Amino acid sequence: MTTNGGLEPVFCTIVPPHVLDRLARNTDPALSGPARRTLERDAFERTRRRLTTVIGAPAVAPPSGRPEGRPHRTIYDAQHRTRLPGRKVRGEGSPPGKDATVNRAYSGLGTTFELYLETYGRDSIDGRGMPLDATVHYGEQYSNAFWNGEQMVFGDGDGEVFLDFTLAVDVIGHELTHGVVQHTANLAYFGQSGALNESIADVFGSLIKQYALGQTAAEADWLIGAGLLGPRVSGTALRSMKAPGTAYDDDVLGKDPQPGTMDDYVHTGSDNGGVHINSGIPNRAFYLVATALGGHAWERAGQIWYDVLTGGRLEVDAQFTDFATLTVRAARERYGDGDELEAVQKAWEQVGVQTR
Repeated sequence: MTTNGGLEPVFCTIVPPHVLDRLARNTDPALSGPARRTLERDAFERTRRRLTTVIGAPAVAPPSGRPEGRPHRTIYDAQHRTRLPGRKVRGEGSPPGKDATVNRAYSGLGTTFELYLETYGRDSIDGRGMPLDATVHYGEQYSNAFWNGEQMVFGDGDGEVFLDFTLAVDVIGHELTHGVVQHTANLAYFGQSGALNESIADVFGSLIKQYALGQTAAEADWLIGAGLLGPRVSGTALRSMKAPGTAYDDDVLGKDPQPGTMDDYVHTGSDNGGVHINSGIPNRAFYLVATALGGHAWERAGQIWYDVLTGGRLEVDAQFTDFATLTVRAARERYGDGDELEAVQKAWEQVGVQTR
């Protein structure tokens, strides 16, 4: 169920189009070839997603006999082809096999399920026990991972710029959180509402990593996609929530374009109005709230963000000011006029987003 009418699932990738665009123009075919093929595949999948939205996708019901509050995971192997879902290679409850990619995908789905259930009382992506399906080894040197409205898909990367996309559990959490957004606020994937969609996915992706590692806000690295970058790149991750714009500065990838405040907001017609770029602003706001409060960020800071996402007041075309205002309201409603409210108000002030 959504809070804003019908479901409008979107095709969401972890690697932004502007990164792949730059790689596709590289003079080295070892870099440009995989990037071009990835862009072509992403365009195809994006179009297919739109057609499925128009025609209507079948509802996915929880499997009969599934114990309440337990995941139902299925991992498929595309065997370097692009037909989904591929060959089933691991089901719920089966032991690990020899393929580390399959095992990481299975584990990451489980960690995501556990965080949402144990912390927020949410039973899977849709809140009603939706099965969690993932396909690995997708395509040839496919340099991305995506949520297509129904399942997760992971590429192996090109081995030069990007490595296996199951290596980063926050990537798994990020993409599955797009599914949570789809089933709750259903934020439109354009402009500031799209940047909020991306930021919420980053926030909970980071929280899932911190949860898996047992880290406090002070111990976390606040990086998205750390461990994904290959030997041809000098960088730490795809994005930094702590310091947007510093994740990479490299001859291959260029300079990380994310702003950390509204003073540097990027106006662009590409990337659906800069959804992967301007998400740095609300990302930094969450980081400031979480570190001001201390402890485990998925508790108080994460709870406030989750309350806004699922509270029914967040409109599909919400702007940064709308979201910020709702976080102030959520902090006050849940925690009163204490440290939580002060942390939220100061964070948005620091990134230049006004609240009403």
